[in-house]
Amino acid sequence: MSNKPLNTLTIDEMMERIKQDLQTGVGKSVPHDSAAKQVAGEAQYIDDRLEFPNQLHVYARLSDKAHARITKLDVSPCYQFPGVAIAITAQDVPGELDIGPVLAGDPLLADGKVEYYGQPVLAVAANDLETARKAAMAAIVEYEELPAVLSVEEALEKELFVTESHKQQRGDSAAALKKARHVIEGSLHIGGQEHFYLETQISSVVPTEDGGMLVFTSSQNPTEVQKLVASVLGVPMNKVVIDMRRMGGGFGGKETQAAGPACMAAVVARLTGRPAKMRLPRVEDMMMTGKRHPFFNQYKVGFDDNGRIEAAEIVVAGNCGYSPDLSSSIVDRAMFHSDNAYYLGDATVIGHRCKTNTASNTAYRGFGGPQGMMTIEHVMDEIASKLGKDPLEIRKVNFYGKDERNVTHYHQTVEHNIIHEMVADLEQSAEYGKRREEIKAFNARSPILKKGIAITPVKFGISFTATFLNQAGALIHIYTDGSIHLNHGGTEMGQGLNIKVAQIVAQEFQVDVDRIQITATNTDKVPNTSPTAASSGTDLNGKAAQNAARTIKQRLVDWAAGHFKVSPEEVVFKNNFVQIRHQILSFPEFVQLAYFNQVSLSSTGFYKTPKIYYDHATGSGRPFYYFAYGAACAEVVVDTLTGEYKILRADILHDVGDSLNPAIDIGQVEGAFIQGVGWLTTEELVWNDQGRLMTNGPAGYKIPAVADMPIDFRVKLVENRKNPEDTVFHSKAVGEPPFMLGMSVWCALKDAVASVSGYRRYPHIDAPATPERVLWGVEQMQALVEQDEAATRVEDVLIK
Repeated sequence: MSNKPLNTLTIDEMMERIKQDLQTGVGKSVPHDSAAKQVAGEAQYIDDRLEFPNQLHVYARLSDKAHARITKLDVSPCYQFPGVAIAITAQDVPGELDIGPVLAGDPLLADGKVEYYGQPVLAVAANDLETARKAAMAAIVEYEELPAVLSVEEALEKELFVTESHKQQRGDSAAALKKARHVIEGSLHIGGQEHFYLETQISSVVPTEDGGMLVFTSSQNPTEVQKLVASVLGVPMNKVVIDMRRMGGGFGGKETQAAGPACMAAVVARLTGRPAKMRLPRVEDMMMTGKRHPFFNQYKVGFDDNGRIEAAEIVVAGNCGYSPDLSSSIVDRAMFHSDNAYYLGDATVIGHRCKTNTASNTAYRGFGGPQGMMTIEHVMDEIASKLGKDPLEIRKVNFYGKDERNVTHYHQTVEHNIIHEMVADLEQSAEYGKRREEIKAFNARSPILKKGIAITPVKFGISFTATFLNQAGALIHIYTDGSIHLNHGGTEMGQGLNIKVAQIVAQEFQVDVDRIQITATNTDKVPNTSPTAASSGTDLNGKAAQNAARTIKQRLVDWAAGHFKVSPEEVVFKNNFVQIRHQILSFPEFVQLAYFNQVSLSSTGFYKTPKIYYDHATGSGRPFYYFAYGAACAEVVVDTLTGEYKILRADILHDVGDSLNPAIDIGQVEGAFIQGVGWLTTEELVWNDQGRLMTNGPAGYKIPAVADMPIDFRVKLVENRKNPEDTVFHSKAVGEPPFMLGMSVWCALKDAVASVSGYRRYPHIDAPATPERVLWGVEQMQALVEQDEAATRVEDVLIK
């Protein structure tokens, strides 16, 4: 295609262009808008911004007790350090102290009591961060220790909860369990996960002349930061403006946790009249902020001789930490996803929100869904072991049906279910049957190295569980040169949201995406934004932007029809041109003509998700607009002498509906899978018996590295499967669903360990399946084999 400027093309060249498709619109693999800047190191993050004159740096002193009363707090020694401007405690906050996102319980600074090891007690602002740190550590803080609860089991025993427990029920599970031919029961510990975003929590604030604050923050939730900064300052929200261009990673960790540094810096800025920045060093970030919720899940499941589940009772208990944060919704989602892709028969699912003296755990990719799914995936493997069947056979027999056995335990009908055909496709393309037989043969002749293989499915509900959050806004301006300004309420954290929304607008106006300038998320452009979370960023903001674009486009069509005396159908936007019957104008020419004729070229857009509702009182409803599906086949090899392992191959088939940008979507699937594998294998959080997080940096906390990637990694998107629901261009969300594909690796590891017993027994391996836990699993199998052999010898003696 010619790259000549549009205004130099001949009529014939224009006609040829109009016959061709737009190359950068929806469905095209357009590069991430910041990719080149990030590779070149030119992408600007908050710490890259030029400092303001007289800017202060803020450092928080953290509690070294898990639960204690503060008996003495003296900040006067802080002022002995040159360059210190102010030291603040809870009493210095001019407005509301509590910054809880939904429910109260999160004081900005500890007020008379600390409730976890790492809680901010005071903050010091100085001319540089090192001086602020030294001064903060010089403050005198004395405590009277109180009993601390550090485990979910203890919280359950003492009935310590941050919010009320919840129940979802279909049928009579107790009666069905009594009738079941086979019953298994047990429990599973599922570890948490550190977000480990490359850019730690950071905010930079500047006081404004009218008593307000301009806040540059790394946050997934600009409106919440706006609301809480206004609250701690005691001013209305219209005095606070949030600017959020990009984050260096979020993964849920900046949905609520970004508010603390922003609010602390804002209080300092208000009290000193100087700009202030708070950037958390890595250790302080890991100590202060919440993680993925660890869970302790219990189950009792009844099934028939074919392995089909007839009854299930599942209890999920999330370790919420010391405050509610988002735990109620997170445990709800764990409950919603306790079925994964399976019909549970008569089922009762109960969710507890356990209070412990640890940092308040928070949102993380999957938002409780992964922790809920883990139990039923463990159950599938256990049923297979008990019946001597292939685990995949048990999974397939329990999938939700299309016309029956298709109602969840929370009474939502599972519509448009494609998991059967996806798993069948993956089973064939990954040569699962052939490889399983080869692996069994390998294991029979290999005494040390053992291989395992597993296919696991994913059915993940898309929508915020807090229904009111399913809304978004956008703002579009078209300038007289034909360039387009786009702003929306979503936030860019590397996932490609901005480029996807730009492609949607480009598709609507039929212009190249480079004609569109995407600007920082800003609360004075698009107000009352929902957080960029729940995999809903493109669904919501893309629809809002599409709405705004269509509003402007309809104005232009209506004007052109009257101006050129044609029908609206004869005004056609195509590949950077507008054809009006037999006349062709370039997009800039057309826009300028419209401007001269006084047509408004600006519009807001709004979208709210239809159909969804949930009645918490009855535990029933339709909390999800639709489900996204996926399936993964993983093969591993385990060294039974050390417990170390390697992922040999991973095959993934994932459902994104009609992809808006296949390259971005495949990148999301790959990244989510590896992050899920990290959660279930290497990423172990360890606290000592005083409640101190010991894995508080990269030296002790192992995120996946290049060597942890599958040697053979194959990712494919389901093709020609539009989302039947009216999502933006019939796409599906992709941020969270593929995270749970990592469960295939956990199941494959257990399959390898089970081979130590000749597959007669099944190991219990809690998550994460670190090499130590895998080795313990091997020892379990060896001990059970020895018991079986001893029992056989005794039986032989008795028979003789």
